Amino acid sequence: MWSRIRRAGRNTALVLPCSLLALTAAQSAHAALGSAPLTPPSDASVSSRVVQPASGAAQSVMRSESSAASSTSNTSTTSASYTVRETTFGNGTVVREYLSTSGAVFGISWHGPQMPDLSDLLGSYFPQYVAGVKAVRAARGNARGPVAVDDSELVVRSGGHMGAFSGVAWLPSALPAGVSGSDIQ
Repeated sequence: MWSRIRRAGRNTALVLPCSLLALTAAQSAHAALGSAPLTPPSDASVSSRVVQPASGAAQSVMRSESSAASSTSNTSTTSASYTVRETTFGNGTVVREYLSTSGAVFGISWHGPQMPDLSDLLGSYFPQYVAGVKAVRAARGNARGPVAVDDSELVVRSGGHMGAFSGVAWLPSALPAGVSGSDIQ
């Protein structure tokens, strides 16, 4: 596979992300930015913490799951500005979802040895992300490297290399009062 990617020349930037998506398809998340949180696969563990608006301090809440069969209900309270829900996949990749009090995902972060399936995580915003990536790469002569898509509807910052990927994404208009993009970590 790697010899085919090297020979692809100019298309390498497109072939590699597609290959990564294919590798992670088995751990598909089935969630989307702007909607409900992901449904984790059976080999994932999930925990949540509520971030209080006054102090900004996170407090652990009574939830830790080890399978997708467990309930995925939101444990946020009306006094919480948002809930951070962390899913650790069996491969070691960690995805954090930032949920409003209504349960909608307004931000996502990830880090780990494998890139999560961004088409699942970004949902209806994925085509906007792809268009932004193409524009960024075209502006820098198709050079590879970290990607930043930043517009009024969607912000995505993604980078890394084989074995160490990380990134964040958020919807600026959906951020709760007192929360900024730098809070998505």
